Amino acid sequence: MIRTLLVDDEYLALNLLEAYVQQVPDLELLGKEKLPMKALERLQQGQVDLLFLDIQMPVLSGTNLLKTLQNPPLVIFTTAYSEYAIEAYDLNVVDYLLKPFPFERFLQAVQKAKQLLNARQAGSVGESSSAPDFLSLKVDGKLVKVFLEDILYIEGLKEYVRFVCSGNRKYVTLESLRNLEELLPAQQFSRVHKSYIVAKSKVSALDGNMLEIGTVKIPISRGRRDEVVADIFK
Repeated sequence: MIRTLLVDDEYLALNLLEAYVQQVPDLELLGKEKLPMKALERLQQGQVDLLFLDIQMPVLSGTNLLKTLQNPPLVIFTTAYSEYAIEAYDLNVVDYLLKPFPFERFLQAVQKAKQLLNARQAGSVGESSSAPDFLSLKVDGKLVKVFLEDILYIEGLKEYVRFVCSGNRKYVTLESLRNLEELLPAQQFSRVHKSYIVAKSKVSALDGNMLEIGTVKIPISRGRRDEVVADIFK
């Protein structure tokens, strides 16, 4: 069960989230808080796996609340304002839900959180045979299954990312490279630049500070060349 806490200064928003949570068997509702300072007290006690957090709240905003936590849970922002999206992804949130959002969009965000939690659990006990071999991505209104073995590389585009896959398939979705770096198995993928994650088995050559994947050249971050060579070529 995913222990879930809801924080929003509007009762209607809290009640809607509660109704959504109750429809997902894997979610256990720990509580809902209207006051951010009360929520902070609850979070500092631990025991929360997933936090649905409003941004614009009195006294303490959602972003500032998150910044105060030393070991934050997974966070999904729920807000009526799109202008906070870049800051949110800098804070490594799982997803960013714009109000009003339907249950389908809520469920997609929960699925992302479940994938991250599964990846963390698999990493803590070693390679897991039950770990998923695909990602579920929301692309152009559709939920798309992308298998890890098909991914060539992933490019960061501010608050979006672009998956480039075999067969010249490309998928752009709202996500952060930070989340993907944690989610994807390190045995298969490597973060080689602030804007790129590559599938290690798909890299064919190294030319200076550029990795070659087919005809595409991917830059390596300055100062990380030796680390990348060791990770991919040795």
